[in-house]
Amino acid sequence: MTQPTKQFASHADVEEKQVSFVKLSDNAYAYTAEGDPNTGIIIGDDAVMVIDTQATPVMAQDVIRRIREVTDKPIKYVVLSHYHAVRVLGASAYAPEQVIASRDTYDLIVERGEQDKASEIGRFPRLFRNVESVPAGLTWPTITFQGAMSIWLGRLEVQLLQLGRGHTKGDTVAWLPEQKILFSGDLVEFDATPYAGDAYFEDWPQTLDNIARLEPRALVPGRGAALTTPESVAQGLAGTRAFIADLHASVKAGVAAGKDLNAVYKDTFAVMKQKYGHWVIFDHCMPFDVTRCYDEVTQFRDPRVWTAERDQEMWRTLEG
Repeated sequence: MTQPTKQFASHADVEEKQVSFVKLSDNAYAYTAEGDPNTGIIIGDDAVMVIDTQATPVMAQDVIRRIREVTDKPIKYVVLSHYHAVRVLGASAYAPEQVIASRDTYDLIVERGEQDKASEIGRFPRLFRNVESVPAGLTWPTITFQGAMSIWLGRLEVQLLQLGRGHTKGDTVAWLPEQKILFSGDLVEFDATPYAGDAYFEDWPQTLDNIARLEPRALVPGRGAALTTPESVAQGLAGTRAFIADLHASVKAGVAAGKDLNAVYKDTFAVMKQKYGHWVIFDHCMPFDVTRCYDEVTQFRDPRVWTAERDQEMWRTLEG
């Protein structure tokens, strides 16, 4: 007799979140929703840029509605901070002229986009409302870059930067150098648990240091409230860095003691729960985070592909 599959913690997350649309400057806005994935908006002289799209075209319509409350300029650019489905599958709603991503993100879409799409939709149903509105296929960049590029929205410069690996190998931030406003994607979270299933734990702290060197006066994290002062930016960076460092240290200690993944997970969950258990999606992220960290510490420098089947196998092993 087949054992029933233990549901992901996220399947119990069905409560709608309160959306905020925060003005950071005359050019920059943050669409946030109590720990759900954020979207950034940059309004230039002649066009609008959207950073991360929401998970479905239907969900993206609420972003578009709020953009239209403040400008009628065309939405010409969509920027993908990384490849995860929850960030990219709403792109078609904006009908942009260009979809921009790092070359590393493009390569990850080629390598694992289909598997990741199926994996993410299965994990977190509420974040993929009206998933039937997603066009067939994947969201493909029309422009890729390596390292850095500038997009000019009239006289407003937007710098797209790869500051290092962290959440994924393709992480891109959008930076307004004149206003010192940064859109970080999931490299930075605020009062929200970092998802690290495709992460580079050893690299991530240095990447956060590289962000700090820009001295942002405001920052839109991947999840959590917009950070509108240098002090709150520093708090967001420090919290993300501490989570990554603490989890990495616990896993390394467990591996050094000869413990298997299951034992390392139980120890690390107990340690992290005390300090971070109140952050949103903590229970959901921890099995993925510890599994990836264990992989990196033991034998897999690069993240393995998550499939829907691998998700279920991992969840049963650690949470069953």
